[in-house]
Amino acid sequence: MANPDPMRRRQAWSVLVVSTLAFTVCFMVWMMFGVIGIPIKKTLGLNATEFGLLTATPVLTGSLVRVPLGIWTDKYGGRIVMAVLMAVTVPAIWLMAYATVYWHFIAIGLFVGLAGGSFSVGTPYVARWFPKNRQGMAMGVYGAGNSGAAVNKFVAPALLVAFGWTMVPMVYAAIMAGTVVLFWIFSASDPAHLVSRQTKFSDQLKALKDPNVVKYCQYYSIVFGGYVALSLWMVQYYVGEYGLDIRVAALLAACFSLPGGVLRAVGGMLSDRFGAHGVTWWVMWVSWVCLFLLSYPQTDFTVLTVDGPKTFHLGLNVWAFTVLMFVLGIAFAFGKASTFKYISDEYPHNIGTISGIVGLAGGLGGFVLPILFGALMDLTGIRSSAFMLMYGVVWVSLIWMYWTEVRRTEVMGTRAPQGPFAASAPPSPLRRSFGR
Repeated sequence: MANPDPMRRRQAWSVLVVSTLAFTVCFMVWMMFGVIGIPIKKTLGLNATEFGLLTATPVLTGSLVRVPLGIWTDKYGGRIVMAVLMAVTVPAIWLMAYATVYWHFIAIGLFVGLAGGSFSVGTPYVARWFPKNRQGMAMGVYGAGNSGAAVNKFVAPALLVAFGWTMVPMVYAAIMAGTVVLFWIFSASDPAHLVSRQTKFSDQLKALKDPNVVKYCQYYSIVFGGYVALSLWMVQYYVGEYGLDIRVAALLAACFSLPGGVLRAVGGMLSDRFGAHGVTWWVMWVSWVCLFLLSYPQTDFTVLTVDGPKTFHLGLNVWAFTVLMFVLGIAFAFGKASTFKYISDEYPHNIGTISGIVGLAGGLGGFVLPILFGALMDLTGIRSSAFMLMYGVVWVSLIWMYWTEVRRTEVMGTRAPQGPFAASAPPSPLRRSFGR
């Protein structure tokens, strides 16, 4: 879509800015349990698995609604769908302050989790306001709203220490209500962006038969699902592993969450320039190295020397751990953007539907992984088992990408890529049917 009109350009940027603000607030609310879950865990006497389920419950709802929300965005427009979605979450966020037993938190968390569905609304909404060669940038800027996870780590601990954890959902409900008003004032709609009303729900879901969509789901379950899971898990990890105060732990955990959200815009621009495949390939390798190092548990071992037994300690200190998490956050940020660049390239007329499906997979990763983190810690007693699990999942993506993309890339000859990032993914078998 060409966009030469200055008024139209201003409108497009207004939509992008206010949508990114809305997504940041939604993500902040979605990640709320990552901080307030710690005093709740202590009060209710929860084990690691129960804590994992508590933090992951909002992620489940936010994941399951992504496909219908993406389809409704294609059909009715992102402005109305986003505004209604945010407004519906306000009462649930407020009621969280009055929960007293475990099932209260689980039940209310399911409704609060609707905020996480905002991703599959805003992605196609903002992308359609920009020409194709700028859509990676637009989706990357919007996706930078993931930094709401880091905002939560700055705001929630301060409120928690000053007023108690119940003040956090009260303040967040007020912020969400104000954001609904701002979004409605500064956003806009364009009937040309809507998919034909004659399009059937079953026709749009044919994307589930596309093997490339399944592959992108797997990629996104790592770069987004892993990001969500670790954002929820890291504060209590720092507290348990290194004995830090919750405020210091939240600050260090933000070293992962902040670049993992903000730099998504940079990942979008890199994907526009170098292609989705090249960026994703490097993301997976960087993640593989970081997770390999993070997986090593704190270890003491004794060696018999000529002077007698000597004990050595191996393990990451808090600073080395934080640096690796910072690098991992950058890699995940680029990977989130590059995965959606695949989608905008291959499915320009069904971005909402495909992004909903891929977003669902990423969100389900963010739901399942914290529960598995807790179960593994209860089973093994090793906190770094969470990274061991993630390391194995990244292996799957690297092997899958090699067999379906890298092996098909011509390295010599006239069709060889002209730069280290220039390779592109092979065409999707259903691209024609979705790209009419």
